[in-house]
Amino acid sequence: HVDKAFNRGGVTTEVLKDVNVTIEKGEFISIIGHSGCGKSTLLNLIAGLTSVTSGAILLEDREVNAPGPDRAVVFQNHSLLPWLSCFDNVHLAVERVFGAAEEKPQLKARTEAALELVGMSHALHKRPHEISGGMKQRVGIARALAMEPKVLLMDEPFGALDALTRARLQDSVMEIHARLGNTIIMNTPD
Repeated sequence: HVDKAFNRGGVTTEVLKDVNVTIEKGEFISIIGHSGCGKSTLLNLIAGLTSVTSGAILLEDREVNAPGPDRAVVFQNHSLLPWLSCFDNVHLAVERVFGAAEEKPQLKARTEAALELVGMSHALHKRPHEISGGMKQRVGIARALAMEPKVLLMDEPFGALDALTRARLQDSVMEIHARLGNTIIMNTPD
């Protein structure tokens, strides 16, 4: 029963009202709607990037009220750090999540496995400006998957791509989901 309202300049805008949904472990859920209908707001609430006005988001019976490694987000913009290689962009997330518990060879193996999963092994040492938009998105997806989140949140991840690349990446994500069985929630206008 989640509500979300924004207050700007003394004006309150109600974006979400009494959203109530149960998503089972391993499901792939698509949230489809036009621009401005609250899709991204809902994902930001689930990610813990924004707080609810009322109600609660629960993940395994625990309230979500801050970001955490159990939820990873892939945004429409790949959000790669331009001065880091593809490997280093993914490795940064792997270190944050697993660095305290694992040795360097294990962290390296996790990073390489995630990039291989999305078909980017050939570009380990390339920087974002050296690869295409579709490849950048695959690196962003690898970074999110490498964290082994319970929930992968995808906010219009293919919106900035051409139709052919979008179709290929959608197929890739479906194959990865079938292989890993993780829970995915994806926003899309189409």
